[in-house]
Amino acid sequence: MDTTNLADLYDVPALDWETIRTGLDAGFPQAPGEGGPDRHTCWLTTLDADGGPHVTGIGALWAEGAFWFETGERTRKGRNIARDPRCALSVATTTFDLVVRGRAEMVTDREVVAARAADWAAGGWPCEVDGSGAALTAPFSAPSAGTPPWRVYRITPESATALQTVEPGGATTWRF
Repeated sequence: MDTTNLADLYDVPALDWETIRTGLDAGFPQAPGEGGPDRHTCWLTTLDADGGPHVTGIGALWAEGAFWFETGERTRKGRNIARDPRCALSVATTTFDLVVRGRAEMVTDREVVAARAADWAAGGWPCEVDGSGAALTAPFSAPSAGTPPWRVYRITPESATALQTVEPGGATTWRF
């Protein structure tokens, strides 16, 4: 891992990736009233066909060292990822803001899809694995996710930048 301290100018030490990862492992609820300032919203940026950014709020989670989200294959983000998997995901937590860059990969492994369904269900979204075993269904999802079935995607970080929002502050980029 290559670490770049973006706060050298202020004599603030580099942040520690393990501290950030521990914060992610603790979870970041996305229901209103459960995060800072009022909730934690994840923003996914994918690339449109013309190379322009497409940014949309999503209900992501962190598990197994990666970010996970779900969407329909025919949604704009689903089509963008199928064409070009490069993307970025950002989230503001109580103690740090984070942007992770990587490539989104559709996951169809039945055990992994079931594990993510259980994670989302534990967080309050009543999803379950559909009849195919490789996608999700539920009584509802975000309108931007399209209609079921919803595919599960993993973003494994290639690089990340964090800004610590509590004292002593700091900003660091990591390349994995």
